[in-house]
Amino acid sequence: MKNASLDRSESSLRSDGSSSPNRRGFLDYLLGTSALATLGAILYPIFRFMSPPQIIESTESSVVAAKLSEVPINSGKIFKFGSKPGIIVRTEAGELKACSAVCTHLECIVQYRPDIKHIWCACHNGHYSTDGKNISGPPPRPLEAYKVNTRGDDIVVSKA
Repeated sequence: MKNASLDRSESSLRSDGSSSPNRRGFLDYLLGTSALATLGAILYPIFRFMSPPQIIESTESSVVAAKLSEVPINSGKIFKFGSKPGIIVRTEAGELKACSAVCTHLECIVQYRPDIKHIWCACHNGHYSTDGKNISGPPPRPLEAYKVNTRGDDIVVSKA
């Protein structure tokens, strides 16, 4: 019996005298690393979901929204203001008004309806005045209003 255990210990020695890794230790290593990788694959998306994304605000404070000829009386036009859309409206009196084109209810894009003469959100029938104030529907707060100036034929919109 003593010779059998001696033979096993000699068989685990390499020719250079070091002991070879056994199968059980290798399988334990594989099982441990796969469990760690699985745990990481589960926890990483949860962590990313819980931490808020880095939002880079637009550094633009004013933009040329359109030409006067592009916005006839009693009409509206969507324009890009930084990373979000804006809407410019020319009323029946010829007055230019601009505000954010993102609905405050579910962030749908609003549009100007000349038949009812105000800004309308198609998602849940939200209505805003041309100043951006909510008139009816589910929107909880008014649209962000912008300041409008004209430079020659250009309509320049800036944050108020």
